Amino acid sequence: MSNNTNVSMKVNFAGVEMKNPVTVASGTFGSGMEFYEFTDLNKLGAVTTKGVAIVPWAGNPTPRVVETASGMLNAIGLQNPGADVFIERDLKFLEEYDTNIIANLCGHSEDEYLAIVEKMNETSVQMFEINISCPNVKSGGIAFGTDPKMVEQITGKIKAIAKKPVIMKLSPNVTSISEMAKAAEAGGADAISLINTLTGMKIDIYRKSFALANKTGGLSGPAIKPVALRMVYEASHAVNIPVLGMGGIACAEDAIEFMMAGATMVSVGTMNFHNPHITGEIIKGIEDYLISQKINDINEIIGIL
Repeated sequence: MSNNTNVSMKVNFAGVEMKNPVTVASGTFGSGMEFYEFTDLNKLGAVTTKGVAIVPWAGNPTPRVVETASGMLNAIGLQNPGADVFIERDLKFLEEYDTNIIANLCGHSEDEYLAIVEKMNETSVQMFEINISCPNVKSGGIAFGTDPKMVEQITGKIKAIAKKPVIMKLSPNVTSISEMAKAAEAGGADAISLINTLTGMKIDIYRKSFALANKTGGLSGPAIKPVALRMVYEASHAVNIPVLGMGGIACAEDAIEFMMAGATMVSVGTMNFHNPHITGEIIKGIEDYLISQKINDINEIIGIL
């Protein structure tokens, strides 16, 4: 908050008080270690970590990142060092800052999800964001997040053991995002976040091969914002739990659009690579907008459409 104004930027997100509604999208910020020299982590409402699994994941073969018009494709495959290294290294680093910590958790099976939730229950993390775009190895590789029955089931099992609020991160690669949002709510989710990346592809015509070793990857960046905004609007009107909106947010105006569409919080992702100062600029930009519009409390703009 600026010293010269009475604008309140605080939001309550599923019972957790945030000093402002801005966090970072999982996988675009590490655990803040790569960004703390550019961004004051104390100023963020929360830091959302890269995906953490119960054991280390190697990720996909390279090349696994490629630029596209107004965005990028990634097929990292949730490479991460596993829970033990995360707790010992990343979490210790984040605990030094005055910000909420949202741990993004992933698994290949129900057992893996439950194991990582159980382990993270005993840490200082404030919230869990569950990445259900992971392929369910026991169901032939279909992503957990593309089948509403599976969404409700995995949400319910996680909620039964979770000691922190649970945010289910929804995949946009579905026919009806409202149906997925309702399934997460029916399973007991405390909040939902969306959108995860859209599945895309790029071909190198000179090498006559796929630009990504994985063939397809997740499209993110400004290119996906109109799709993300529409889905956040639809999902937030389908459920009574709060929404964390993301997908191509590049400036304060984008963030405000997502909040007006129904998001209580917003995540900045791909733009962190383009401009590592972007989150601070967006927080200030939202505050300047509120002052210019003579709005005293940011909650007044949430879901006004």
